[in-house]
Amino acid sequence: MDHGTDHVDRGGDSTARGLDGMDRRLLSMVHAYGDDPRVAATARALSWSGEHGALWLAAGLAGAAVDRERRGAWLRASALTATAHLASMAVKRIVRRPRPTHVTPLVRTAGRHSFPSSHAASAVAAAVAFGAPFAPVAAPLAAAMCLSRLVVGVHYPTDVAAGAALGAAAAGLGARWIGVRHG
Repeated sequence: MDHGTDHVDRGGDSTARGLDGMDRRLLSMVHAYGDDPRVAATARALSWSGEHGALWLAAGLAGAAVDRERRGAWLRASALTATAHLASMAVKRIVRRPRPTHVTPLVRTAGRHSFPSSHAASAVAAAVAFGAPFAPVAAPLAAAMCLSRLVVGVHYPTDVAAGAALGAAAAGLGARWIGVRHG
């Protein structure tokens, strides 16, 4: 049976097969919420706005335009968001995990590889990089962006978790450069 990850030699590892099965079941459960037209429309809108980190880059550039005092920090945060996105694309080229095939996607995708989620990487990177003053807006929006990737059926949960971790790491490592104090 093709679980979308058979290209990886697991050497009979039952733990890996168990994780694949859990990934598929969790995706199916969350994807089912897309049967509600309102949920599907919201998930599609998030998917579209998050393509190539567009929402987050636009927010960072808007912040730089209106917040002269923190312009440099906004631009550096936007650069870290873009870096997280580019890093996720590089990892996709290495891992080459196919997108889920057991659910019907609600959106088209720019590429055929799913690990890690670039939407999750850029969303979480932006939420971290934009800093504490913007966490009440950025953090829930980033979480919704991550969840939307499951609702639209184009990523496994582990893709989204890995993308989120990559985004958090990229922004966290760059926090000194950004000049943002967290917490």
